[in-house]
Parts: sequence; structure tokens; C-alpha cells
Amino acid sequence: MSLETAWLGVLGLMLAGYFVLGGYDYGVQMLHPFLGGTREDQQAERSGQNPALDAIAPFFLGNEVWLVAFAGVMFGAFPHLEGNLLSGLYPLLVAILAGLVLGNAAVQLRRRSRGAGARRVWDALVVVGGAVPAVCWGLVVGLLLHGVPRRADGTFHVGYGEVFHPFVPACGATVLLLFAAHGAAFVAVRATEPELVARARQLGGRLIAVSAVAGLIALLLTLFGEGAHMTNKTTSVILAAAVFAAYGAAWWSLSTGNHVRAFVSTCLATALPVLLLGAGQYPYLLITKAGHGLHIDDAITDHETLKILSVFGVFIVPTILAYQAWSWWAFRGRTGRRHLSYF
Repeated sequence: MSLETAWLGVLGLMLAGYFVLGGYDYGVQMLHPFLGGTREDQQAERSGQNPALDAIAPFFLGNEVWLVAFAGVMFGAFPHLEGNLLSGLYPLLVAILAGLVLGNAAVQLRRRSRGAGARRVWDALVVVGGAVPAVCWGLVVGLLLHGVPRRADGTFHVGYGEVFHPFVPACGATVLLLFAAHGAAFVAVRATEPELVARARQLGGRLIAVSAVAGLIALLLTLFGEGAHMTNKTTSVILAAAVFAAYGAAWWSLSTGNHVRAFVSTCLATALPVLLLGAGQYPYLLITKAGHGLHIDDAITDHETLKILSVFGVFIVPTILAYQAWSWWAFRGRTGRRHLSYF
């Protein structure tokens, strides 16, 4: 394996890790107003405690490390991709960052509010802070799969016509609903109260089904020539089939009450689109509708710089993985009204 391919794999690993870990954060944020309802839940809410949000609390800010790592790898190893991607997708990326800041602040400040009215405002901001990054990442994935226009000078530009092409909003809806279902599966794994687990399981099953329908619309648009533009057709078909298989496994597992298997399935469903982007369009990192674009050799830094980065990567990447494994082990206990509240 060449250094170029290895670093492309590291870039994909960072983004897939962020989708899996940040995805359930956004999902729980979007769903937390719908996961209460019992008298005990209402009593807990009056004290500021929310069992659904407590499920993500130990990992909340730590999951954003994967986004920082993704940006670091892109800046260091793929500087030409970074220049094209950030300039072309600037409005969506700004919206993602704004949603992250808003959601992080709202989650941590809601318990400090006085009165039910103020808490409802913070709750609404928590939902917005989860929904905005989720749908914007879906739009980004849709744009990259569909292909972005390339100017005469070689730069890429995304306009309103590309964002509102039917395929791109279909991808946005798919990811939004998938992240919500992913969050529901996570709550079902982490929570202790039977009522909360049952609500999360029911919501997750419905959301994964609707997300699959939105994904099917995107697939049909692709089959009729108005969807994704891939260079490796066979690989893309296999990976698309794997995504829908993960959907099916998640729905079946939620229906039968196997929460761990459901969460593993939603993890796969959130990670596989990143692999579809990388492997389905290889050797291009940004593709146009005509089937060509920014080649990996034009996007990556020089070989000597990659060698220097590899020395650091040998230590940094395992450290990130070890940190994530340790945090999951340290906070492996379930959460709920009878357990410690982190927020």
C-alpha cells in the first residue's frame, strides 16, 4: 500500500469515526424532547435532568475530536483538497460549525436555566443544534456524490442549483433521519428505564424506515441518471447494498429488541457512506458530473511531507483510538434517573 492510499484511508477513518460518534450525539439532541413523557420524567425535567441527554454526556465534547482530527489530516496531507472543499462548500461548513457551537452551549446551559419557559427555549436550541449539522452533512455527502461543477481555473464552486438538485436534499433527509435513528439506538443501549428504552426503540424503528425510503429515492435518482456519479461502478453497487443491508439489520434488531445489534447496525449505516465516497470515486477526491475532477495525486502533498506526517501519525492515530476505547470503558455504565447526571 502506498503512503498516498494509506493517508486517504486515515482521512476516511477520521470522517467515518466522526459520523458514527458525532452522529448519535446529534440524534439524541434531536430526539430528547420526544423521549420523555412519564411522571418521573417530568419530575426529572423540573430538576434539569434529562435521561436521554445524560446518555451522551460522558462522550459529548470528546466525539468532536474526530472532526478536529479529520480537519488536521486534510490540512496536512491533502492541502489542495482542503482549499477546494472549504471554498466550494463554505456556506454549509459555516452552518455546521454554527450548529455545533449552538448545540454544545444549549446542552450545557439548559440545566442552569430558571423556569420551565427558559428550559423550553434551551431545549429547542438543543434540537436545532443537532438537526443543522446533521442535515448539512447530508447535503455535503449528496453534493460530493452527485458531483460539483469545476471552473476553467480548476477550482470547484457550488451554487444554489447544485444544493437544491433533488438528489442532494434526498441525501440530506437520509442522513438527518439516519442520525436520529442512530441516536435512538444509542439511548436504547445506554438507558435503564424500560419506558425510555421502549420509546427509543419505537422511534428508532420508525426513523430508520423513513430514512431508508429517503435513501431509496436517492438510489432511484441515481439509476435514472440524476443522482450519484461514481467512477467505480461495481464497488459502488456493493457498498450501496451494504448500506441498505445495515438499514435492514437495524430495523429488524430494533423490532425484536436487540439493542446492541441495532446500534452496531446503525454505526455501519453511518460509516459506510464515507467508504462509498472514497472507494466509489477513487482515484478522484472531488468529482464532476462528467466523471473526472480532482485526482488524488493533485490533491495530496509531496511524498517527503507524507513521510514526516507518517512519523507523527503512527503515534497520534493509535492515541485517538485508545482514548476512545478508554472513554467507552470508563463510562460503560448505563444512565437514567437513578444514576449520575453528567449535565
